[in-house]
Amino acid sequence: MASSPQLLDRPRVLVVGGGYVGLYVALKLQKKIANAGGIVTLVDPLPYMTYQPFLPEVAGGNIEARHAVVSHRQHLKQTELLQGRVTSIDHANRTAVVAPADGGDNFEVPYFDVVIAAGAITRTFPIKGLAEKGIGLKTIEEAVALRNSVLDRIEVASSMTDPAERARALTFVVVGGGFAGIECITEMEDLARAAVKNNPRVKQEEVRFVLVEAMGRIMPEVTASQAEWVVEHLRSRGIEVLLNTSLDNAEGSLKLINLPDKSLAQDFEADTLVWTAGVQANPMVRSTDFPLEPRGRVRVLADLRIAGDEGIIPNAWAAGDVAAVPDLSGSGLPDGTCVPNAQHALRQAKRLAKNLWASRWDKELKDYKHKNLGAVAGFGEWKGVANINILGRIGLKGPLAWLAHRGYHGFAMPTFERKIRVIMNWILIFLMGRDTTQLIDLDNPRGAFVAAATPAPKPAAAPAAEQPKAAGSAERVTADSK
Repeated sequence: MASSPQLLDRPRVLVVGGGYVGLYVALKLQKKIANAGGIVTLVDPLPYMTYQPFLPEVAGGNIEARHAVVSHRQHLKQTELLQGRVTSIDHANRTAVVAPADGGDNFEVPYFDVVIAAGAITRTFPIKGLAEKGIGLKTIEEAVALRNSVLDRIEVASSMTDPAERARALTFVVVGGGFAGIECITEMEDLARAAVKNNPRVKQEEVRFVLVEAMGRIMPEVTASQAEWVVEHLRSRGIEVLLNTSLDNAEGSLKLINLPDKSLAQDFEADTLVWTAGVQANPMVRSTDFPLEPRGRVRVLADLRIAGDEGIIPNAWAAGDVAAVPDLSGSGLPDGTCVPNAQHALRQAKRLAKNLWASRWDKELKDYKHKNLGAVAGFGEWKGVANINILGRIGLKGPLAWLAHRGYHGFAMPTFERKIRVIMNWILIFLMGRDTTQLIDLDNPRGAFVAAATPAPKPAAAPAAEQPKAAGSAERVTADSK
C-alpha cells in the first residue's frame, strides 16, 4: 500500500461516488463540516456528475454534452476531491482503499462518517456478441458516441451501392422499453430525420428503427392506456415495437426470439445496437463490510442509516441506486423499496445530508418520505407523455407533455449555472434548428497529426542503367591485336 496523497488531517466525511447523491451531499455539507473543523472528501473516477435524464437529448443533439454534466471542481470548492475508485471499505477500522484514476498505487483514506453513493451500472446478460457490438446509455461518453454513430452511419450509407450493407448501416436497434429506451430511440429517430433531410442520397423510408422489449408493455411508470398510446405513437413514426421479445444473439446478425414460445422472431443485421435494459447496484459494495440485500444493494433504514440484522451501523449512510431505501409511500418496487431513478436520488441526498448533520448534534433524524410527482418523458421535439400528480393525476400527451418534461428536468438540473446553459441550448435549437454536424475521429484525435509528422518512406533507388558500348569498338580491338 502506497502512502496517501496530501490529505487534510481533519475528521472526514467520506463520500463514495460523485453522482446525484454524492454531489448533493457534498454541496449541502461542505461548508457546515468545514466550519465545524472537519472536511468532506468525495471520491469518484470522473471529475463531474452526469445528469442522466439528459443523455437521450445529448444523443439526439439537443444539448451540448458538457452542459449535461456538473463539474466537481467548479461547484465543490470546500470539498476535498480525489479522482479514483474506492476498491474496499473496512468500516470497523474506518478506512477505505482508493485506486487513483491515473493507475498509481492504491492508498488508504481514514474517515469518521462514510456515505455510500456509488450509484448503479448497466445491467447486462450473457448474450453472445453483446459486449463487442452493443453500447449503453449510462454515461455522457456513450451519448456522444451514439449521436456521432447515427450521423456517421447515415453519411456512410449514402455512398454505399450494396443493398445489404446499406440496410445494415441504416438499421438502429434499442433493447429496453423503459424511459431510457423510449427516449433514446425517439431522440435518435428525430436526429436521423434531420440528417436525412440534409442528405439527398438517403430516403427516410430506408432508415429502420427497432425497439425490443421483453415485457408485454413498455414504460411501467405510466398508465396502461398511456403506454398503449406511446406504442401507437412510435409505430406512427415508423418505429417497429417488438413486445414479449428478447435479444438472443448479437454475433453477426441480431437474432430476436419470442419469449412466450422461444421461437425465432426476427433475424437481421444492424450496425447500431443500444442496450438500455436496466441497471444494477455498483458492485464495489461487495468489497465492504456493510450488509447487502438479495439484489446487491446496501441495506438502509428509512432515515438512510445503514443497518443489518444486528442493528444500526454507526456513522454509515447510503442512498440512491446503490441503496435499498424503503418506500414509505407504498408505490415503489415489489420488495417495498424505492425505484432507482433521479427523482429519488436527488431527494434522498438532501434528506441524508440533513440527517447526517443532525446526528452530529444528537438531534432527531427524519425518515425519507416523498410524494410521487409523476413521470415525464420527451420523445423528440414537441412530442412526449406525462403523468403528473399535483392536484390529482393529470395525464398529458404531445406538446404539453414535452413542455412538462423540459420544465421538470430544467428545474431539476443541479446548479443554477448548469440550468442556464441547458435552457440556452434549447433556445438555440428552437431558433436555429438541430445541429447535425458530425464529429469524426474522436477515438483517434492524433491520427491526422501522426500522419503529418511521420516521414514518408524514401522511394527505392532505381538500378543503374548499363552503359552501351561504342559501335565497332570490339572489332577495332580485335583488328588492332592482329
